Amino acid sequence: MKLWDKGTPIDVIMEQFTVGNDRDVDVRLARWDVVGSIAHAEMLGAVGLISNDERKSLTHELGLLLVSIDGEGFAIDDDVEDVHSQVEKILTEKLGSTGKKIHTGRSRNDQVLVDIKLFLRHELRTLRLATRDAATLLLDLAERYQHILLPGYTHYQIAMPSSFGLWLGGYAEALIEDMRVLDMAIDAANANPLGSAAGYGTRLPLNRELTTRALNFDRVHVTSTFSQMSRGRTEKLAAIAIAQVASTVARFAADVVHYASLNYGFVKLPDDLTTGSSIMPHKKNPDVFEVLRARCNRLQALPTEIGFVLGNLPSGYHRDLQFIKDKIVPAIDELTLILRILVHVSPKIEPVSDILDNPMYANLFSVDRVDQLVLSGMPFRDAYHQVAQEIKEGAVITSIERSTTGALGSVGNPGIEELRKRL
Repeated sequence: MKLWDKGTPIDVIMEQFTVGNDRDVDVRLARWDVVGSIAHAEMLGAVGLISNDERKSLTHELGLLLVSIDGEGFAIDDDVEDVHSQVEKILTEKLGSTGKKIHTGRSRNDQVLVDIKLFLRHELRTLRLATRDAATLLLDLAERYQHILLPGYTHYQIAMPSSFGLWLGGYAEALIEDMRVLDMAIDAANANPLGSAAGYGTRLPLNRELTTRALNFDRVHVTSTFSQMSRGRTEKLAAIAIAQVASTVARFAADVVHYASLNYGFVKLPDDLTTGSSIMPHKKNPDVFEVLRARCNRLQALPTEIGFVLGNLPSGYHRDLQFIKDKIVPAIDELTLILRILVHVSPKIEPVSDILDNPMYANLFSVDRVDQLVLSGMPFRDAYHQVAQEIKEGAVITSIERSTTGALGSVGNPGIEELRKRL
């Protein structure tokens, strides 16, 4: 069954090639297709395009179908092209000619648009909660380990004292900022395209504000042309948000891989988080963090991939757009898994408490020595040159009496409570 079928045979190989993975991905959109159809049926009844009895029949059967999808899943018959056709087929089998009226004032174009927006709005909100959980966990760990010092590096060279509180708190703050990017993507998905039909509207007296309220959208896409152009645009913004979270997790995973190596020795990983070698008995490989890094880095390519699909498309609908759908849906699943693994493994990272006892970190506190002189009244540049000369003459500045205060975001004041408020 094809909603556009006019009875003319088509080439089978061409059909198989153009459909791609569409039917598989459509199963994930089924509940949202039904939700959108319920709102559409209610609106058709409200404006008099179908009778009240027809409205009741349609919404009743759609409601039963929604319960079935949520409880048992959804399948598209072998002879049916997509989720939209399957839903209409079910309604027609149940209700006869009344079922055929569900597509009144609608195109598959605005139908898939509303499905994708509802799906993305829901899934991105779920990802936002998962990102918040990860940020909360990292803040808890930052608070637990805030007094354990850690050498800071710039240019891969020893720089200044840091702490595990600053390190973990920094990644928590990064995830909090990433939630803002997710909010942007959620907002892009929170606009109603239903009623724009094939991208040029309809002469039928549809009430688009009614479906906007029914589907709890923030606003309506006013022009039908932009409604259609939002296809791909919405997914790209979702991909940017997904990639942003993935970027943060990838950098964290990369840090752990470095920090767990014997060359650094900043953290220890338990045996159950490491793998071995088939030839070297001593190996404890941080595979889970390497795989986290790789999975995240693949996701960072997604906005570029979607951008290339959109890059040379004029306005209006084009079949190219279906090949965005089968990228964004798996990406959401992938980031969901990544965040779940991050929350699972992060508490098992054990900081090493005596890192700075290593003589290689001599002079790590040189800036503290400069600050000490500044607090005594010496101009900063003079203090800088004095400490540089002391080091040149062989002085080793291994420690300074440390304060438990300091500027917000420093070792003595990592700002964990401020981040909790922000979260």
